Amino acid sequence: MYFPTKEIKNSAWVKDKKIYKQAEKNPIKFWEDLAGKLFWHKKWRKTFLHKPPYFQWFVGGKINITSNIFENNFLGWEKIKNKNALIWEPELVEEQSKTLTYNELFREMNRAANGLIKLGVKKEDRVGIYLPMIPEAIISILACARIGAIHTVVFSAFSPSALKVRLQDTDAKVLITSNGYYRKGKIIDLKKNADDGIKGTKVKKVIVVKHTDNKVKMKKTRDIWWNDLIKNQSDYCKPAIMDSGDTLFILYTSGSTGRPKGTIQSCGGYMVQAYWTGKWIFDFHQDDIFWSTADLGWITGHTYSCYSPLLNGTTFLIYEGSLDWPKPDRWAQIIEKYGVTIFYTAPTAVRMFEKFGAKIFKKYNFATLRILGSVGEPIDESAWQWYFEKIGKKRCPILDTWWQTETGGILISSLPGVGPFKPSFTGLPFPGLKTDILDEKGKSLPSNKQGNLVILPPFAPGLLSGIYKNPKKYLKTYWSQCGKKIYYTSDAAYKDKNGLIRIVGRTDDVIKVAGHRFTTGELEAAINLHPNIRECAVIGIPDKIKGEAIVVFAVSKSENVSLKEKRSPNIKEQIKKQVIIQIRKEIGPIATPKQVYLVRDLPKTRSGKIMRRILKRLFTPLEIAGTEKKRKKNKSLTGFTKEKLGDLSTLANPEIVEKIQRILKKSL
Repeated sequence: MYFPTKEIKNSAWVKDKKIYKQAEKNPIKFWEDLAGKLFWHKKWRKTFLHKPPYFQWFVGGKINITSNIFENNFLGWEKIKNKNALIWEPELVEEQSKTLTYNELFREMNRAANGLIKLGVKKEDRVGIYLPMIPEAIISILACARIGAIHTVVFSAFSPSALKVRLQDTDAKVLITSNGYYRKGKIIDLKKNADDGIKGTKVKKVIVVKHTDNKVKMKKTRDIWWNDLIKNQSDYCKPAIMDSGDTLFILYTSGSTGRPKGTIQSCGGYMVQAYWTGKWIFDFHQDDIFWSTADLGWITGHTYSCYSPLLNGTTFLIYEGSLDWPKPDRWAQIIEKYGVTIFYTAPTAVRMFEKFGAKIFKKYNFATLRILGSVGEPIDESAWQWYFEKIGKKRCPILDTWWQTETGGILISSLPGVGPFKPSFTGLPFPGLKTDILDEKGKSLPSNKQGNLVILPPFAPGLLSGIYKNPKKYLKTYWSQCGKKIYYTSDAAYKDKNGLIRIVGRTDDVIKVAGHRFTTGELEAAINLHPNIRECAVIGIPDKIKGEAIVVFAVSKSENVSLKEKRSPNIKEQIKKQVIIQIRKEIGPIATPKQVYLVRDLPKTRSGKIMRRILKRLFTPLEIAGTEKKRKKNKSLTGFTKEKLGDLSTLANPEIVEKIQRILKKSL
């Protein structure tokens, strides 16, 4: 285990572990005191109301989150108004970066808000936002919040059909998009995707930001350029007074666990949680430059690439492009260029950095960095150590963070001034949060026993208040497994003797081999301990004898195995054997994989999630198609249409799917 340095401890907002016990005594009072330090147009009459499965924080309180960001910021408006709120780094190196002070961002938000009002947008109307990582995306989010419109941000790489599902479900009347955006030097025609996506929806107006040089078709009476919308608009818009329980935004889950669900975030609880988790976990200070690499289309982008840093008066950076373009060290260049002090990214990105080798980063000392964060999936011990040693130079605490779209903000992590920081362990529940690990019968488990991670009342203030238009789904998904008073996270975990929690994967990512249950997370963590393996994905496939069998897709480390060696059958077989030995060593013979495939990469979303469902769809039909003779007669059994594979638009590397498919064909 590692503990904070004296320098980190001395500057941290929280440096005494006693805060956990203080919060545990009365969590409701704890959150009430924290909420009271923010600005409310009217104070709440009841702090916490619980009518299982529904609950509400700060009942009757009146707020507007943008008032807390700008004119009534906790730090004082005069202190922050001339400070940079936003630094925008374009993908094209030759393009000029852009900064906006808090005052400039405030004025731009107000102009956009007044423009929306002019289009007829009212409080509680839904507005779709389908934009790349550009300043107008932040401005659009804030403009909606200012007037009480409910924003629904859709990841710009989503397909038109994915956009349509979200617009139809919310009945959005306005969509904000751009003519295009850059992806590894190429212009993506986003307007065309938007035009296709709004077909069959209730969208009446499309606002278009001119971001790239490509020409697009503009439909008269429906489409309007962003600049024309905000031109001549007043730079002040009175904030809508929102009830604490009013909806701030609807954000759809990624769909990696099924059909997207529209999670509802309420104004009051979300604001309080976003402010304090950012302040204490990332230890925001006035001179910090915070970079969260998450796209605004995800919850990490909402909370920690927008709302939380702004509520804390922090300067934050957004980057339009790929972290490794046009060169593998682009991300390192950005850190050095702007003096980033807090860096928050996904384990997938860390493993990508590691793939390029430490030599490429020797010219960077990362002297300004003081805190590193990890998000998106559990970070394995190997990646943790590399991140700590090569990027953090053994001085920056690594804050592994666990949370979900549904929780609104981070719920489990180590506090930088308290620690401890233990590789592959996420940390402790945030002060004021009650969690437990239960067995299948709902009984609390002791240390080192794996079970279901749950959240107990009074819950976190930012926990979702419902699923849009689907209360039955809300009840079934989160409140049926352990009763209406316990939130079921669908994540498996265990805790060590010090209470540190380790997330081992989704409970719906369980593989049953001859009656033995394994989560994909624990299997992958065991494999990733091997020095030859950079990352892997594990899936289960049907097996007549064992019920399910384990299949491994592994990526070897480029610095240990050259491309020429990878192509050698002997080296490939050697690595595969190493994987099998590793998993037998760490877990046992019962977990021996049926097959190991050596691949160049794994299908992943741009937020870093490995899409195991795509691997299952690629592999399973090949395995269950029948005899080899039958497969040869029916070649279609080894192929897939895009429809059978599902929506690949969320992938950062869709080309890898076909490459893996070819590997599978050759193996049969």
